[in-house]
Amino acid sequence: MLLDLFMFVAGMTLILVSAEIFTNGIEALGHRLNLSKNFTGSILAAVGTALPETILPLIAIFFFAEGKGHEIGVGAILGAPFMLSTLAFPLIGLTVLIGYFLLKKRPLEMSVELKGFRRDLVFFLVAYSIALFIIPFESHYLRLFTAFFLFLMYGFYVVLTLKGESGEMEEVEKVYFSPSNPKPHIGVILTQIVVALTIMVAGAHIFVSGMEKISLALGFPALLFSLLVAPVATELPEKVNSVIWILRGKDTLAVGNVSGAMVFQSTLPVGIGVVFTEWDISGLALISGVFALMAGLLALVVSFFSRKLIPFGLTLGGVFYLIYIYMAVKQFL
Repeated sequence: MLLDLFMFVAGMTLILVSAEIFTNGIEALGHRLNLSKNFTGSILAAVGTALPETILPLIAIFFFAEGKGHEIGVGAILGAPFMLSTLAFPLIGLTVLIGYFLLKKRPLEMSVELKGFRRDLVFFLVAYSIALFIIPFESHYLRLFTAFFLFLMYGFYVVLTLKGESGEMEEVEKVYFSPSNPKPHIGVILTQIVVALTIMVAGAHIFVSGMEKISLALGFPALLFSLLVAPVATELPEKVNSVIWILRGKDTLAVGNVSGAMVFQSTLPVGIGVVFTEWDISGLALISGVFALMAGLLALVVSFFSRKLIPFGLTLGGVFYLIYIYMAVKQFL
């Protein structure tokens, strides 16, 4: 038990340290390439932190198809947008509320670039709705067309984000891998990002392993653990990165890191799942998808009222996760 607790703490420590190194590297890369805040947060940071949990369903689908690989893969594909919209978004909102009401260190109004934020959510809602409700089960060719459409959709989204109006990235004070050089070589910056991601993945694996053993030792059902607890850890990179940016007042990067990952997870992995699995979405899997859409729609609607209401809108999305926990526990216990 002590070893499991050590693994739990060690994994979390690695995630926190690597997240700090990663956000520093991403900010430096965005500034060095003269990229906008929207593109840096919604594309560079989002895809970078989404890659680790994207690998899991691909391995399950292509290398474990004879067993439960397809089922695990589909669950992992659907779980990512659900966790991002009902946990990562609420965590951002809660961080803002705590920073304003308790810490008195930031304003309640979020300085999010609304055009990019809304663009992310609209792309997510459309793509994920297609994934859940408009998939043509009968024809393999129509499935191929659907996947191709989702891939094109993400490409179009990247182009719009690149060309969209957005503020430029501020120059970071120092790059951790080259603290004495005000303008480090881009190779140094990329190395820092890759190393941070590697440590992040390793930390997440150690964290999940320790949490799983602790949960099982306390009598927590393995199935319920895999459904509710493990996915939380796989999305930790986005959550931790966004909290760091929120506390530093870099709201566009924080929100874009999550909303951009939602677009990525609802297009490319979904397209692969549509073609290479039966993609039979029902039961709790369908409910998780519907809840993800509802949380995303709530955040989008609130963004049209007031910037001061955005953190509340993001936080309220967590209600869907709590309802989902209740339904899952009721079903499996």
